[in-house]
Amino acid sequence: MPLSIVTALVRNLIRVPAAVLRSRVAKDAEVLALRHENAVLRRQIARVRYESADRYESADRIWLAVLSRLVPRERWRQVFAVTPTTLLAWHRRLVSRKWTFTERRHPGRPPTAPTVKQLILRLARENSTWGHRRIQGELARLGHSIAPSTVWEILQSSGVDPAPHRSGLTWRQFLTTQAHGIIAADFLHLDTVALGRLYALIFIEHGTRRLHLAGVTAHPTAQWTVQQARNLSMTLGCRMDSLRFLLRDRDTKYTDASDAVFQADDVQILLSPPQAPKANAICERAVGTLRRELLDRILIYNEAHAQAVLAEYIRHYNQHRPHQSRRQLPPDSTKPPAPATVTDLQAHRIRRQPLLGGLINQYQRTA
Repeated sequence: MPLSIVTALVRNLIRVPAAVLRSRVAKDAEVLALRHENAVLRRQIARVRYESADRYESADRIWLAVLSRLVPRERWRQVFAVTPTTLLAWHRRLVSRKWTFTERRHPGRPPTAPTVKQLILRLARENSTWGHRRIQGELARLGHSIAPSTVWEILQSSGVDPAPHRSGLTWRQFLTTQAHGIIAADFLHLDTVALGRLYALIFIEHGTRRLHLAGVTAHPTAQWTVQQARNLSMTLGCRMDSLRFLLRDRDTKYTDASDAVFQADDVQILLSPPQAPKANAICERAVGTLRRELLDRILIYNEAHAQAVLAEYIRHYNQHRPHQSRRQLPPDSTKPPAPATVTDLQAHRIRRQPLLGGLINQYQRTA
């Protein structure tokens, strides 16, 4: 439709110079002929409806409306086949199309930006005790000026209760909060080449996922367990002050004497239910990692070999291996995760460092 309008207007505008350059007598004769044709049309048609799409197209209406401004109004009835009311209506349409104020069609305050709405819902989701006024105050501190009533409406429209205490404390939130004060212990067994069985005692800190090897022995007696608990307490040093709970199973190798080593540092002993490995899930997962990545892929000769192999792998585990729960940081790393950058392999090479005879590999960038 817009293309047809432009085409018709250009065609009519081209005719204007030809009409201007003609002689006065020829133009007067043409005008008289056109007036007579209009008179004949009026006798045949009582009224021409400008709304009729089959009589006048949009280009015809625009052209006649423009020409009407050049002809005196008292002569419109003799020149045009439509009534003056119709011509004025067409002209009003042209004016309304030109002077449109779309920015004023929605009066009132501007709508809230979608990014601010997402931030409001995020604050409500991550802080179950925050009401709409607390969220509005946090937004003001972050540089977003917004009314409390607007925060209330956004939460209501999204199906979120604007009042605080939308939900109770979940197990995930509770365990995440308590993780920095929990250390877990477990025994794992490994078989040697000569079909002998060895036992290794490991500890893992829930907060940092730092893994500790207490020792390896073929005869894990109660006295041996007590000594390993003392060795771990000395290794942790001042970090023992941040621990509040020791999580372990009900194995008979743990005795009151071994528990007393931790209780002396105000660490409370938590016993998992009988035959419930999921209650000590983090330590069980570490045992599974040791088996999948190391013990199931290597032959163990004796206690000294098992001690050396496990110690080397645990160093890799604590210093290099990424952990999803720590945003891909190793347990010993205290630096926040750096923003991801694309490594130019032309300028930097990736160097492989094999461990345990190539069983485990570490990779680093080199200039």
